[in-house]
Amino acid sequence: MKKIGLFFGSFNPIHVGHLAIAEYMLQTLSLDSILFIVSPQNPFKSLKDLWSEHKRFMLVQKAVEYNSKFIASDIEFKLPKPSYTFLTLEKLKQRYPQAKFYIIIGSDNLTRLMEWKQIDEILQQHSIEIYQRPGTENLTSLHPNIHIHSTPMLSVSSTEIRNLLAAGKSVKGLMPESILHLLQ
Repeated sequence: MKKIGLFFGSFNPIHVGHLAIAEYMLQTLSLDSILFIVSPQNPFKSLKDLWSEHKRFMLVQKAVEYNSKFIASDIEFKLPKPSYTFLTLEKLKQRYPQAKFYIIIGSDNLTRLMEWKQIDEILQQHSIEIYQRPGTENLTSLHPNIHIHSTPMLSVSSTEIRNLLAAGKSVKGLMPESILHLLQ
């Protein structure tokens, strides 16, 4: 049975912190691959500062091409908006019927996790792997299928990158070199 990590996110934009987390989860969980699932519209986030889904997907594609186990996924682009994890999982089960899925999300999502649509069903069938974000240390699991990891915490955020870009400042070192030229 294949072990597939599902790294959900807006990736608005993807940065080196996302890639460090993915590398950590790939090794720690002995995953066969990780799908970077670009969410067109998270039901808990504002659309105000969201870059186009196609631009975000293209940046993720380019950023992950260095690792053959990383795959950019636009599966949620074909689903109703906002994006709900349980619907995405239904589609992925059809595409990968023999896979075991590991849902990878940031600790900032933990406070609202129990509000997810069909969360009980998701928790019965899947493992949720939480990576810690700055300011969320000492978390405890809410369920036996929720695992909290002390992943590398880089002080970088997509919001910070958007603000630097808007101010005409460099984001070198915060984003993969392979996508810096695509930000114009």
